[in-house]
Amino acid sequence: MSLPATPDVQYMQHALELARQSPPKPTNYRVGALLVDVDTQTVLATGYTLECEGNTHAEQSCFIKLAQQHAIPEENLANVLPKNTVLYTTVEPCFKRLSGNTPCVQRILGYGNAIKTVFVGVKEPEKFVGENTGRKQLEDAGIRVVLVEGMEKDILEVATAGHVT
Repeated sequence: MSLPATPDVQYMQHALELARQSPPKPTNYRVGALLVDVDTQTVLATGYTLECEGNTHAEQSCFIKLAQQHAIPEENLANVLPKNTVLYTTVEPCFKRLSGNTPCVQRILGYGNAIKTVFVGVKEPEKFVGENTGRKQLEDAGIRVVLVEGMEKDILEVATAGHVT
């Protein structure tokens, strides 16, 4: 069965292709992400796990790259994001980082209401940090979290490549 070619499905498929570029490791999920201006249907930035220097997550890589494009610190991104910016990510944004890096949920919240909606392909599996409470934190801040259904099997297969079972 093929999925309907809605913009949300197409963006999530693009994010999944990005996730495939992430190197398989036993301690990371391979995730892809896109920042999109909904009004113009423009992809503002893309990212995947470990794309940028350090132990970077896909969402973080999007933010780093977009900040570099605008020659501003990452924490100032809210000043340049278009009015209707959304985030597509194959796996729910992390709420806790064992590496000590800022969790992706905190990064999103740090931009205030600049990111209106977060589209996710799957909930974060509980393997590394337990139940992810990030969705509630985002929703409590007025940010919609929407599950784009139908690609869960493929997303999890890519996300967990390299994990020891």
